[in-house]
Amino acid sequence: MRSIALMLLALPAAAQQQIRLNQSGFYPLAPKIAVVTGKVPAKEFFVLTRNGKDTVFNGSLGPEQPSANSSTLTRIADFSALTAKGEYVVYVPGVGTSYPFPVTADALKPVAAGSLKGFYYQRSDVPLEEKYAGKWHRGAGHPDNAVLVHTSAADNKRPAGTVIASPGGWYDAGDYNKYIVNSGISMSSLLSAYEDFPEYFAGLGTNIPESNDAIPDILNEAIYNLRWMLTMQDPNDGGVYHKCTNAAFDGMVMPGVTKLPRYVVQKSTAAALDFAAVASQAARILSPFNQPLADSCLKAAETAWQWAEKHPALLYDQPAMNKQYQPAISTGAYGDNDVRDEWSWAAAEMFATTKDKKYYTVFRRHLEDSVHLPTWRNVAMQGYYTILRISGALPEVIQPDIMIIRERVLRMAGEYIRKQPQSAFRTVMGQSRRDFSWGGSSVAANQGILLLYAYRLTKNKTYLDAALSNMDYLLGRNATGYSFLTGFGSKPAMHPHHRPSIADGIAEPVPGLLSGGPNPGMQDSCRYEHTEPETAFSDTDCSYASNEIAINWNAPLVYLANALEALKKAAAYVEE
Repeated sequence: MRSIALMLLALPAAAQQQIRLNQSGFYPLAPKIAVVTGKVPAKEFFVLTRNGKDTVFNGSLGPEQPSANSSTLTRIADFSALTAKGEYVVYVPGVGTSYPFPVTADALKPVAAGSLKGFYYQRSDVPLEEKYAGKWHRGAGHPDNAVLVHTSAADNKRPAGTVIASPGGWYDAGDYNKYIVNSGISMSSLLSAYEDFPEYFAGLGTNIPESNDAIPDILNEAIYNLRWMLTMQDPNDGGVYHKCTNAAFDGMVMPGVTKLPRYVVQKSTAAALDFAAVASQAARILSPFNQPLADSCLKAAETAWQWAEKHPALLYDQPAMNKQYQPAISTGAYGDNDVRDEWSWAAAEMFATTKDKKYYTVFRRHLEDSVHLPTWRNVAMQGYYTILRISGALPEVIQPDIMIIRERVLRMAGEYIRKQPQSAFRTVMGQSRRDFSWGGSSVAANQGILLLYAYRLTKNKTYLDAALSNMDYLLGRNATGYSFLTGFGSKPAMHPHHRPSIADGIAEPVPGLLSGGPNPGMQDSCRYEHTEPETAFSDTDCSYASNEIAINWNAPLVYLANALEALKKAAAYVEE
């Protein structure tokens, strides 16, 4: 095998990009797949030690298969039978070697912690100190201690121009604004991760300022954003402002440089219900750690719910608002013309926390509505997950409803695993071209979460393996060859549409942030080398359509990666 090592020295580096795999690594006893792209004459492949000197596995390449989502041709290299820990490369004669990867019991541990740490870098009003942020340390961003009530949000008690304080919270994405609706689903993903795996998260440290207190880091990170959300509720009526924002996006500068006015804008039903859902979930989770904060959250949730009952469908329509009120607002709208799913989710969370049957009555009313994979505009599934989580403690009379919810989740998961073998990349992601869209990476992560719920409902490991396939997708087993998580893998996204990463003068982007991924809509008019659904990705900071980051994309990745870490022993991916 020394002859192979000599051959490797002559192979071009581009060969690494023809073999697509999870660049962060594999669990010893978990499935391991690499995908070889392009016309490949070889019939077999080899797994070598990283230095190329020793062959530890060889196998047959699968048949050539055209992808349904691009002109890419693939062949599968399955080396799941390799269980020995070590550092390896996949070698295909006539092609070359893959990027190096580890096989280790902690394969996803850095990704799991790093994706959660990504939220720390999005904190808005505090300095990021070097001992926590490393070379990405910076000063505080927008203080938001003098925010103006926009004309669209004005009333008799808070007329236009009233100054309020709304400090803290995460910057939403590559911009410097803060949005309740998108914080809603993001907070739900983080809080649900803790609720599902509390013992695991009790031991997960991410080196944030609060790491040495008695509260798990994932909850401390959520609390940072929660305290901001509480400032967005009008104490006079319980309504919730849709967002805290500039009138227009800031330029590509560091946070805190611009001094433009900041506004809270129109209250909306979606904002009130998302707020009520998050605050009620936070109330039950935080009760053992901070009872006064938990009590405040529950009270805030109840008053937001009461406001929504009085305004059951007050939608946020930014173009219409701008025709009536000034200054015009052109930042992210997060407008939603159907809030039935918000009612369903909020009712589920309120019921789970209070056990008040009036909330379950509302939830049950919406069981006839369709349910979809979660997005910021489709949140009913978050309520389904909560009801499933507490189902064992619910009365017998509710169990028929539980069965309906269970079957809907398992039906969706069953379709995913039924179609997976037909995928050219053997992932769940990409079974529909619609998966590749604005923020498609979060589609992969949320598919993974749903599959994990199916696994926990049935203990059928096929669902877990399918969820892991989407983790592989995000970390390199995809048609672009990129790891979409900044700072992780041999070919990570390097130029995200993320203002601090652009303006800080550091070559590497802020780590732990999930790029949106291929988006054939290409709404940004940037330069795309490839334009097919699964390849329409541009690793340029111009590309907000394919390479922005966002908290609602990071949050399901936090759930997926950490859940896999939490379940790895029970799933026998690693030895006990």
